[in-house]
Amino acid sequence: MSSPPRGEIAAQLEPVVAEAVEAAGFDLEGLDVQQAGRRRLVKVVVDADDGVGLDDIADTSRVVSEVLDAHEHVLEGSYTLEVTSPGVDRPLTKPRHWQRAKFRKVTVRLTDGTQLAVRVGAAGQTSVQVLVGTELRTLQYTEVERATVEVEFQQPPAEELATLERAAGGTSRAGSDRDNTEESK
Repeated sequence: MSSPPRGEIAAQLEPVVAEAVEAAGFDLEGLDVQQAGRRRLVKVVVDADDGVGLDDIADTSRVVSEVLDAHEHVLEGSYTLEVTSPGVDRPLTKPRHWQRAKFRKVTVRLTDGTQLAVRVGAAGQTSVQVLVGTELRTLQYTEVERATVEVEFQQPPAEELATLERAAGGTSRAGSDRDNTEESK
């Protein structure tokens, strides 16, 4: 008897794994199941607004392991669990990714092919405010083809941070878009 494709296994496990991860206080960013010899490799990627530490990874691993053990019939055998946080080079694809990247330098490729180096400001549900050089600009997420955080080894320039703070009305967290009446989480 052949086993189901890995995408099907991940789809069956995703709701219960997501529930466990969210109960632990994190967001499920990815779930992948691969065959690794006689075992399956279950890779779970988690994130949070304040980041994820090693202790958080260990705690989340225990919670997810309990859930997977309770659903071992889906995995059809032994598995290796890998719980991790997203890498710095992961693409910004959701509003929460942009909110977590506030004040970070990001490389953006727009749908028209334009490349931008920006500093992220307030991010809402449909758009994000960015600083391009000294110019403030609002990008609709629908305009963004790809965006990734750049690694910086120095503190961001104070004047850039001040400009973004003033533009956001002095708030320290990302606010909502002007056209969006629901506040960002």
